[in-house]
Amino acid sequence: MRTDMINSNANLNNSEQNGSFEGAPPTSGAMSESLIQIMWRSRWILLITTLAALIGAFAYLQKATPIYTSTSRIYVEQSGPRIMSETEEGVMTRSKNYLYTQAELLKSTPIISAALKMPGTNIKRMKILENIDNPIGFLKGKCLQVSVGKKDDIISISSDSPKPAEAAQLVNTIVDSYITYHATTKRSTSAEVLKILQSTKSQRGIELSERLKAMMDFRKENEGLALESSHGNIILVKLERLSTALTEAQLATVESKAYVESIKRMIASPANLRQYVEAERARSFYSPANNEEARLKSRLEELQRRRADRLRQLTAGHAAVVAIEAEIAQINEQISKLDEDFAQAQIVIAEQQYLVAKEKEAELNKQYEEQRKEALVLNEQLAQYTLLQSEWEQTKKLCDILDDRIKELNVTEDVGALNISILEVARPADGPSKPQKARIMAMALVLGLMLGGGLGLVRDWMDQRLRSADEVSAVLGVPVLGVVPSMPKRQDIVARGQKTRLDSDSREAEAFRTIRTAVFFGAPKSDTKTILITSPAAQDGKTTTVSNLAIAMAQAGQKTVILDADFRRPMQHKIFEIGSRKRGLSSVLAGVTSLREDILPTKVKGLHVMTCGPDVPNPSEILNSKAFAELLEKLSKAYDRVVIDSPPVMPVTDAKILAALCDVTLIVLRAEKSTRKVSQQAQEGLLSVGANVLGAIVNDVSRKGGRYGYYSYYGYSYDSYYGRKKDKSRKKVSAAVI
Repeated sequence: MRTDMINSNANLNNSEQNGSFEGAPPTSGAMSESLIQIMWRSRWILLITTLAALIGAFAYLQKATPIYTSTSRIYVEQSGPRIMSETEEGVMTRSKNYLYTQAELLKSTPIISAALKMPGTNIKRMKILENIDNPIGFLKGKCLQVSVGKKDDIISISSDSPKPAEAAQLVNTIVDSYITYHATTKRSTSAEVLKILQSTKSQRGIELSERLKAMMDFRKENEGLALESSHGNIILVKLERLSTALTEAQLATVESKAYVESIKRMIASPANLRQYVEAERARSFYSPANNEEARLKSRLEELQRRRADRLRQLTAGHAAVVAIEAEIAQINEQISKLDEDFAQAQIVIAEQQYLVAKEKEAELNKQYEEQRKEALVLNEQLAQYTLLQSEWEQTKKLCDILDDRIKELNVTEDVGALNISILEVARPADGPSKPQKARIMAMALVLGLMLGGGLGLVRDWMDQRLRSADEVSAVLGVPVLGVVPSMPKRQDIVARGQKTRLDSDSREAEAFRTIRTAVFFGAPKSDTKTILITSPAAQDGKTTTVSNLAIAMAQAGQKTVILDADFRRPMQHKIFEIGSRKRGLSSVLAGVTSLREDILPTKVKGLHVMTCGPDVPNPSEILNSKAFAELLEKLSKAYDRVVIDSPPVMPVTDAKILAALCDVTLIVLRAEKSTRKVSQQAQEGLLSVGANVLGAIVNDVSRKGGRYGYYSYYGYSYDSYYGRKKDKSRKKVSAAVI
């Protein structure tokens, strides 16, 4: 008996509920349909959102002001001549860092300010600068774009404006201002060194004249000096060599001092400092700071691109833009600090060289003085003359070397200036560059499709209805025993409840026969004598399922009885047209009538029905009584199948009580109505009392769709299969009455 198997079945069902049922997919990951099916159901949402996006983009294009872009391309070349060393050669700077520096200089305040003040131009009156309080900031931030070529050293300057002529005029004016700025203000390191050498040459020329005069005066006063004796005098020869070495040391000291002073002059100006640092790093040695500077400039370029992107969407005073500009300023300060550190390091090196040269000069001068004293001991007069001659020769050599340096430089005040070539002059654009109609419409199409698809997915995710047999099986973890097509709404309850008998060739009848087969083969006959049919909620079609399934079982030769245990809303007496409910289950349990008297025959051979009887105030207590359990046991012994109709699971507890007493339980779900959450709760409620849920039945499946599967097979009927037309006028054969 079923009551003896409750505990074992409860343990089995609980294990299946906890996920130990092998082969059952997880309910949380169950997908009812493919993405294409979901999109097809949401096709109107997809279509409307896409059309709305396209209409919005079209309206924007109609109202958007066309923007014209003009571009000028220039080639900037820096050259530097030989300055100090004999082996130095001209330097051609092609450093990317230097080009980026020039690109930033093109957008700097001095260049733009000079362009605004250039005579013959009316930049301030341009349309793009109307009602702009800070034209320099506006041009730097939004209107002017400067970029360096990725595969070449060409700098491109472009501007956007509603008027094409204004954009071209603005770009050309900026380029002219940049060229003028370099032509009038830039000075190179060589020019500064040349100035120092010329000053030193002037001083040494005066000193040379004075020493020559002193030597000639001394010679006049000492005409009898035997100058020839000096040729064989070792002391005098040594004195001469020391004089030569001292001269070279003094020249090295002068050059070192001139180099130190030239560097100090260069770093006094930020623009000259930048030029000096770029030139020094490009022509000479590697510095560890180069990697850090390159990283900072790379970061600066990235921030400038981000600022330009943000300014397209945000205002200049927005917090995000201000933060980016603050970081840009910080990086510029770090780059300037690196330049200053590099220059300071060069100054330290030059000063160290200057100190070494001075020490060498002092040492040579000391030795020279010692040798001179020894020469004076031999011949004071000769030594005095030799000293005057040596000083004169030393000064003369220094002046000759300075003359050679000045001649070799052969530079003018424009030494080191940039060679700027205008490769392409900005011209008014023939057509607008913004907005890009094709791109905007394509973006609107993509965004509309994405938005519509997203809304469709959200709508499908929020819709908790079970939409396919696979989803029912995945969510509940039980097989779908059958799918019942929807019956016409115009049919009365008798026609729907006895569809298997009245229209045996219909698809509905075939569906119930399929369910009958699934029940017969789903478990041994001894374990499926008492069958409870219930549903999660009302109006799911469990009552018509009970009657039609019972008819199908009886037609298969099974002695079957229908037990209407739905005291809340009994319907079996109406389906089988019994009429009155004066006798039935409640009267038998109350002892008013006998079981034999209240089991009534039907028009189907082998099928009987017991109505619920008169209404009772306490249905749950009656079903949970010992008398009902004994009655159910008697019926299971007298009949092959006992099919029980019960109330829904969720509203009342009657179905749970009956499920605990029956051998198997079938859950009826209504297509496009039953939800995942309610169905799971109903199944969990049944499993909590140890019910043996054999499977699920999907009811009222639309004839227009096949998402629940199996439906196409119901197109076969017995007559059509054997090639005979169905005779709708034939008489319905009544089954024998028991």
